Amino acid sequence: MLTIHAAALLLPGGGRAPVPGGAVAVRDAVVAAFGPYEELAAAHPGARVRRWPGVLTPGLVQRDAVRLLEEWYFPDPREADALGTEPLTGAALDALGPAETWRAGSVRRGLQQMLRYGTTHLAGPFTDPAVGTVVTRSGLTVVPPSGDRGEPALDPFVRGRDVPGAEHGPLTGGGRADLAVFDVPDATALRTAGARTCVATVLGGRLVYRRR
Repeated sequence: MLTIHAAALLLPGGGRAPVPGGAVAVRDAVVAAFGPYEELAAAHPGARVRRWPGVLTPGLVQRDAVRLLEEWYFPDPREADALGTEPLTGAALDALGPAETWRAGSVRRGLQQMLRYGTTHLAGPFTDPAVGTVVTRSGLTVVPPSGDRGEPALDPFVRGRDVPGAEHGPLTGGGRADLAVFDVPDATALRTAGARTCVATVLGGRLVYRRR
């Protein structure tokens, strides 16, 4: 089935102009077309339509993925009373004991958190085999490192600085359908508010996160 993702503003990337009332048509795992919603709807009258608030963009790259997944512990919600809800690092991480007893679960929860920030690509490579295995199974795409280091953060805009710097690449017809939607009016507001405004993430054509 073909699905049209429509939003108030589409940022297709690659230096192309924003498209007010824009949309992306997705067939299976790939981008079938993108542009004004009216044109896509007319060309595909039987398509399922998902309407989103705000800004629709290509998915984002998490450039701190290695450190976040290999050097942070993302607590299970059932551990909140003992460990809290924020990721653990440093001495608190060391106190957890051997990594092989908790690594895989932490990585899965960390990846779920990243999807909530519009992440579809991870900068690698991963040195921990257990991390690499979970990442491979997740369906997220691993890309080369950027070489830009700083304090790690879940928000891709901390490292990417703006939408062009954080997106995985421009939308292309026939390319993999990795998308993110943010409940903000424009690119300036998105950079100011950050990726925590994400309301939906599409990974290879699948809606993998939707804010309730």
